[in-house]
Amino acid sequence: MARGQRKSIEEKITTKQELIEALMTRVESEKRELEELYQEKRLKELEAVEELIEESGLQPDEVAAVLQQYLESREEEAS
Repeated sequence: MARGQRKSIEEKITTKQELIEALMTRVESEKRELEELYQEKRLKELEAVEELIEESGLQPDEVAAVLQQYLESREEEAS
């Protein structure tokens, strides 16, 4: 009988190991999907910014200068 119990424990261990491996695979898959969603969100945000720049008629360096000026004025207000 001791042998039957030992096998049962070994089977339980094997089952748990398989379950953990399956869960780890699932977690990695979910992480990849999450990263893809973050990339999609970032792309949409960048597209919105690009559209705004095009509508403004400003050149990218002009937009950068305006943003820099804005950031500097915020820093001065915070001080």
